Amino acid sequence: MPDATAAIEVKHLVKTYGGVTAVSDISFTVAQGEIVGFLGPNGAGKSTTMRILTGYLPATSGSVHICGVPVATQPDEIKRRIGYMPENNPLPDDMRVSEYMYFRGRLKEIPRRKLGPRIDEVLEVCDLKRVRHKIIAQLSKGYRQRVGIAEAILAEPPVIIMDEPTIGLDPHQILIVRDLIASLRGRMTVIISSHILPEIEMTCDRVLIINQGRVVAQGTPAELRQEIFGLSTYKLELAGNVDALLPAVMDIDAGLQISEQSEPDAGGFRQITLTTHRPDDLGEPLLRTLLAKELRVRALTRKQPTLEDVFLAATRRSWDTVAAPITPARSKPGSPESKS
Repeated sequence: MPDATAAIEVKHLVKTYGGVTAVSDISFTVAQGEIVGFLGPNGAGKSTTMRILTGYLPATSGSVHICGVPVATQPDEIKRRIGYMPENNPLPDDMRVSEYMYFRGRLKEIPRRKLGPRIDEVLEVCDLKRVRHKIIAQLSKGYRQRVGIAEAILAEPPVIIMDEPTIGLDPHQILIVRDLIASLRGRMTVIISSHILPEIEMTCDRVLIINQGRVVAQGTPAELRQEIFGLSTYKLELAGNVDALLPAVMDIDAGLQISEQSEPDAGGFRQITLTTHRPDDLGEPLLRTLLAKELRVRALTRKQPTLEDVFLAATRRSWDTVAAPITPARSKPGSPESKS
């Protein structure tokens, strides 16, 4: 039975192209109202998986349920429940923005009496009112991306799937799209594929990382840091009686260890690295303890692995641990995954 609390439920999903495995036994769930980042190297199976979720591509085996509805047997119903923005979103160049939104709204079966107000609302949310009468061909890349997002959320579907929504945008446009996606949290379930990892970390509640067609890591960025790297690191610059440092900080956390220590510089300051397995932030209690011991503190920073570090470590680990390597999907030039 499908999980009634999950907006997206994927079980043992497999997709092959002529003997080449693009997706290999993937399973995951996405909760209602959650924003999830979907990450992986080129050819890892991201785009293939997203196309299967939307019903545009059939799976070889396994099951996908969107809001409890099976994708394989009810693809038309699935399309009513999903807003999909593909990579390099194709838009009709000869239509005006408002015309296109009306056209898509009617295809999405929005009643005429509700469509006008809903278009106004979506254009406001996506900051498109000023270009509503412009022909789409005249729009910049940033505006075209926002038109794609507006079309995806137009019918207020419970699930939004976006493949590289910020690709090709400048920093200002990325910020607008990021805020727009964040505004959907709690109202719609969103799954986003992107290569811009800082954007994923700032926008998403949870991350799925796939490689070689398999899920190799999933969880919040904090959980993945703890799982993959284990240690939290604190960089100190201080002067004074450093012999008192370790006993003092062990009162905060018995697991704190000095992993590196430099010679003092001309001002008497040393660079010291502390490590611990505790995931919570110990910066404030550390600072209070150091000052109480009359140590002069010039700097105290917590160094965390970035999501990029996590991504690289997780994919590298998957290459090292797979006993029977899967043929990468890129070997089939004509397959849809050649663009994943």
